[in-house]
Amino acid sequence: MASVGVDRERVIRTLTFWLRPQFVLRVVNRFQKIVGFDRAVALASSALTAIIPLAIITSSLATSLGGKDTADRIIDRYGLEGGGAEAVRDIFSPSTTDTSLGLVGFVFFLVALLSFTRAVQRLFEQTWDLKPLSVRNSLNGLLWIGGLTLYMGVAGLLHGWLGRGDLDLAPTLIVAPLSFLFLVWSGRMLTAKRLERRRLVPFGVVGAALLAVYSLGAAVYVPHLFDTYATRYGVIGAVFAMISALFCMMVVVVGSAALGREVDDELVRIRQGERPADDEVRRQWDEITGEARKRWEAMRTRRH
Repeated sequence: MASVGVDRERVIRTLTFWLRPQFVLRVVNRFQKIVGFDRAVALASSALTAIIPLAIITSSLATSLGGKDTADRIIDRYGLEGGGAEAVRDIFSPSTTDTSLGLVGFVFFLVALLSFTRAVQRLFEQTWDLKPLSVRNSLNGLLWIGGLTLYMGVAGLLHGWLGRGDLDLAPTLIVAPLSFLFLVWSGRMLTAKRLERRRLVPFGVVGAALLAVYSLGAAVYVPHLFDTYATRYGVIGAVFAMISALFCMMVVVVGSAALGREVDDELVRIRQGERPADDEVRRQWDEITGEARKRWEAMRTRRH
């Protein structure tokens, strides 16, 4: 019984340390500093313009090799029916077997891909206060697109093979370690290895966990989103649903970056012996609860 009490006290102390008001405010300030919601909108819009043509090309390659195309995988993944399924097929299944891009199409496709990679690159640079590399990191950006395609392909296959329930819990849990590796690798690649892996580990852990939670929620909400928008607005409705889902995902990624940066800074302070005392953590919470209690009492007094 004593050991259980000690473990419980340790868990509470750990949680109150990471959830103390001072740390939470630092995370919020970091998110505001990188203009988190605007950054998520920029990432979602650039991802949309890059992923749709990339998905069409990879879909054509997959079908030529005897596999499912992207539209069928999305429909199976989220159980889409009716207008939602039809709109997804209209977007991702080309009306002709000729998928050649041509010179102008190839240039536009390349610009869209590099625009997306630079948007993600700026997220890392602003979050970790690095000097911008801009187009000088284009080669690493193209390599990152290759890694992103592989990551999405493997994750899609796992969901297709193992996804049997409404929430796809098993594939989501299996994909989480893969997400951790991809996020850490993304930070290294898009910053031209200016960030050490050790500094990106908190971001990878937080991001993988939150993306897993988002995936579980998306399995329930995205089908409703597609069916509602596509039935009402047709193909453009499916695009609205995609941009909405991408925006929510990018908020998770941006928030994970802000939280991961602050966790990394906190771990650096702890290694340097600057960890606040336990009574300071308790004092911060006592101040918050005391202030909240005063405001509650004042509101009750005014009502009476």
